[in-house]
Amino acid sequence: MIHQTIIVLDFGSQYTQLIARRLRELSVYSEIWAPDTRAEVIRARNPAGIILSGGPRSVSDPGAPACDSALFDLGSPVLGICYGMQLMAHTLGGSVAPAAQREFGHAVVKVGGSVLFDRVPAAIQVWASHGDLVAVPPAGFTVVGTSSNAPVAAMVNPERRLYALLFHPEVVHTESGLEILRNFAYGVCGCTGDWTMSSFVEESTARVRQQVGDGRVVCGLSGGVDSTVAALIIHRAIGERLTCIFVDNGVLRLDEGAQIRARFERLQLPLRCVDASTLFLGRLEGITEPEQKRKVIGATFIDVFDQEASRLGQVDFLAQGTLYPDVIESVAIVGQSALIKSHHNVGGLPERMRMTLVEPLRQLFKDEVRSVGRELGLDEEFVVRQPFPGPGLAVRILGEVTASRLDLLRRADAIVAGEVKREGWYTRLWQSFAVLLPIQSVGVMGDERTYEYTVAIRAVESRDGMTADWARLPHDLLARISSRIVNEVRGINRVVYDISSKPPATIEWE
Repeated sequence: MIHQTIIVLDFGSQYTQLIARRLRELSVYSEIWAPDTRAEVIRARNPAGIILSGGPRSVSDPGAPACDSALFDLGSPVLGICYGMQLMAHTLGGSVAPAAQREFGHAVVKVGGSVLFDRVPAAIQVWASHGDLVAVPPAGFTVVGTSSNAPVAAMVNPERRLYALLFHPEVVHTESGLEILRNFAYGVCGCTGDWTMSSFVEESTARVRQQVGDGRVVCGLSGGVDSTVAALIIHRAIGERLTCIFVDNGVLRLDEGAQIRARFERLQLPLRCVDASTLFLGRLEGITEPEQKRKVIGATFIDVFDQEASRLGQVDFLAQGTLYPDVIESVAIVGQSALIKSHHNVGGLPERMRMTLVEPLRQLFKDEVRSVGRELGLDEEFVVRQPFPGPGLAVRILGEVTASRLDLLRRADAIVAGEVKREGWYTRLWQSFAVLLPIQSVGVMGDERTYEYTVAIRAVESRDGMTADWARLPHDLLARISSRIVNEVRGINRVVYDISSKPPATIEWE
């Protein structure tokens, strides 16, 4: 099936993927394309609409990214957001200038007089992130939004089907932001909402069947929802030609290996278990730099898979549960986005490896994967499982990863998980976990001096992992977590709570 598509041109905003995610939340299919894609290539796709993303540059900077100016004459509706608005104004003869006061964070915008703002209040709090503004709109444009710092916070030219916003409707901090995107997609572009998770399951299954052909696939199962859903889709496509491999990498949570085996036996997926914990921990010895940890774990993961797959005979494909956030934080896929951190399952395979990647979930966000899981009939236990990093506890231990430090973190983390679940907070949170810090401090226990480690508790709320806010957990819950960790985990005498949001921080500490 060919879906109505809105193309998002990526000019480097860390929110670019959110634009695509919000559109798909509205049942509108979207794709992220390079910012300099030629207009004739875009025309050939016949998009329902085009969105120009935000970005960190100024349109006046030397080498600033630009789009093909001919796309404004394609006849497809175009929505410019932040940098995209400034680029639209600059390209079409308007004036862009440095703002007298840069806006980063909350702002209030008065809006009206456009289909973009149907069913939207006359004044809304929005999320701004810009140092430039449109001083003079291009000829033919009408100003339909203003703020105290931006005389042109929104502008439209309905005759040419061109629309622009200086703020970010895709970010949850913008009131009525989803409604504004809905108005663009449905009211301006004429979308009907033909993108659903049931359609994704059918089409993804067909894509896997076509890619794999008569080949065989080996799939890495971590026990999380991503790899589980990926495996179920592939199994749906090729049946017993899929073999799932669970690797115990030595940096899993308390008793996780046994729990994963039991779960996948119930799912009746073809499963082989490999205990490679000694190999992983040996290769991590002495390594303290976060990126190096990830690379070592990734390389070891590939080695184990290569060796195990060779025992299966001819295996042509390696399946992974790679998601959009993994990709956007690892590489600038098609646009200008800056690298934040690498992910163990992003970036391809070594040339020596004989398998080709199969990634059925690469274009999905976590909440979409959960919806697919429900569509496939997964137990809610799997669907609501909090994300767990591919490198496991290795990136939740700051400094060297050792067996003794892993033991401390496992027991502390189990207490966090148990108390959060007991209080009914687990499904309200995006993630909640413990981090072992390379800090020892003086304490007093039983009238004796101690000099032991510190644990940080991290709990965040988020819709998709791209942005997150620290969770306001009840003080009684935090007190109980702290008391239990200090009393039950010998070697830890101090507990702190992380109150950083993303951005500027990341969710994981490494």
